[in-house]
Amino acid sequence: MDFIYKKVTLDYSPVFSILIPSWNNLDYLKCVVNSIRKNSYYKHQIIVHINEGNDGSEEWVLAQEDIGYTKSSQNSGVCYGFNAASHLAVAEYLVFIDDDMYLCPDWDFFLFEEIANQKDDKWCISGTMIEGFDKGNVCVIADKNYGNHPSEFDEDKFLAEYATYPKEDWNGSQWYPMVLPTFVYRAVGGLSIEFFPGMYSDPDFMIKLWHYGIRYYKGIGKSRVYHFASRSTGRVKRNDGRTEFILKWGLSSNTFFKNYLKIGPKFLGVLPNPEENFMLKLKKKIDRWKVKFKTKPIDIS
Repeated sequence: MDFIYKKVTLDYSPVFSILIPSWNNLDYLKCVVNSIRKNSYYKHQIIVHINEGNDGSEEWVLAQEDIGYTKSSQNSGVCYGFNAASHLAVAEYLVFIDDDMYLCPDWDFFLFEEIANQKDDKWCISGTMIEGFDKGNVCVIADKNYGNHPSEFDEDKFLAEYATYPKEDWNGSQWYPMVLPTFVYRAVGGLSIEFFPGMYSDPDFMIKLWHYGIRYYKGIGKSRVYHFASRSTGRVKRNDGRTEFILKWGLSSNTFFKNYLKIGPKFLGVLPNPEENFMLKLKKKIDRWKVKFKTKPIDIS
């Protein structure tokens, strides 16, 4: 797999370096980049990782004077994608977003406002997604459909309504857009490439941050994005991330989210280490048993 890159020299100091992996999703990529240009309060560095790029993505990015990029000749997944793009980052803070998002006005202002209030230099902060469906994710403003593709996106109606939906700051940041200090990302080694093409790489990254000492995981209710949910994962052979996570960490991602990150409710503040009581130890043992006694599917091909 070949990797190439293009650096862009900026005549300003960006507040964020925004990383966007994209796999033959040009319509969505144009939409998210345009929303960054249109709706950001501050100036940022935009870096795209192009997977394959056989839909014209590379040609389009090359024509943009303000976008740097890395490229892999084949689909390298989100782990390689974010990691490769991060090497071109020059800002103090990294922002991770998917290419199928539309960033709302002042999305960055509210994130940076929270960053400015930090007393520690290790934290993880997210914006809040607005989605057109309800999958039971309490961190999301759900069932607000403004279109499934940029060509049908009702931008005017969305901009008139997106800020009217109530949403408190929430606990357990792990959804995009996500911002954290650049040095933290590099200190933990970025996303783990053993989770290629990417299933469960986000929970893995969160537990790596936990082991690095981060205890401040906050979702900002006022920082909002519309998430088209373009289903790129349907085009790849999915890795068994759930099993890989348990084998690596000795517990399931569900156990980690519920007992460590406490993801979902109103923001709880700095998180304590969970009490290693009987129930938590039993839950971890059950997680490991499920992997140990997992029945392998029979290959009848």
